[in-house]
Amino acid sequence: MADASLVPSAEDVAATDVAVTASAVRRIAEILATEPPESMLRVSVEGGGCSGFQYKFDITREKAADDIVIARDGATVVVDPVSLEYMSGSHIDFVDDLIGASFKISNPHATASCGCGTSFAL
Repeated sequence: MADASLVPSAEDVAATDVAVTASAVRRIAEILATEPPESMLRVSVEGGGCSGFQYKFDITREKAADDIVIARDGATVVVDPVSLEYMSGSHIDFVDDLIGASFKISNPHATASCGCGTSFAL
């Protein structure tokens, strides 16, 4: 049975198989409110990390023509097409628990991940 906390609600934003939860939208909007106008959160996948691939989060004001844009309520997330291939079906969430606050990506293609959740294997 799937973990209900990882299943996006009707409030979640979806674009080309990547969903951003309402919690992540709120936190991204808070972060971007302190950045220069037209700033966006870029989420990408790079080689490296303890499991083979790792997620990278950057604030940027540059968007490529082929980037996927997910925007709602003051939050804008961009994902490049190559990263999207690794992230299709993923959910970007923001969690604040006893361990700490962070963005978490639930990726259905990941066969393994590290303890901190920032790297994964396919």
